[in-house]
Amino acid sequence: MHGDLHLEITCNYAANSLAPGASISCSGICLTVIEAAERGTKGTSFSVQASAETRERTTLRLWAKGTRINLERAMKLGDEIGGHIVGGHVDGICTITDIKPEGHSKRFRFQVPPKLARFIAEKGSVCLDGTSLTVNAVEDNAFDVNVIPYTLKMTTWGELRSGDAVNIEIDMLARYVARLQEFQSR
Repeated sequence: MHGDLHLEITCNYAANSLAPGASISCSGICLTVIEAAERGTKGTSFSVQASAETRERTTLRLWAKGTRINLERAMKLGDEIGGHIVGGHVDGICTITDIKPEGHSKRFRFQVPPKLARFIAEKGSVCLDGTSLTVNAVEDNAFDVNVIPYTLKMTTWGELRSGDAVNIEIDMLARYVARLQEFQSR
């Protein structure tokens, strides 16, 4: 993949609230707004560019016209942190291997690339497709999370199936702790 890819994303944000240069998490991928415009009854659209690096490391390369994605605006200083700190810097892709009902929630199992497995800890945080979630269980290169009904309804989680790929961003704290341990073991 060479060069940048130009994307136009439709949303329900007001165009005047999407200033050029603003960062928006698009299924966990931090992308920069280039321009935004009202589209009448179709809502608002905003344009972004994705580099070859972003396309190679994320599920963006799988998106087609009409693909639904999770959107979240950047946090402002002073905002409540309702999950864990997420940077929008996707570390890789993991695959859903199983989905089971658990009460009204759904329990998702993922296979994670071996190089990222060491960062996943039971009761730790992980960001999947832009959603901050708590890890319920870990086994080798697999881990589970529960997704509550509200999240299933308000995001793309209710549409996902076994075999689907999702973006994963490991917990920032886990990343730095691992890096410090590398230096200490030298």
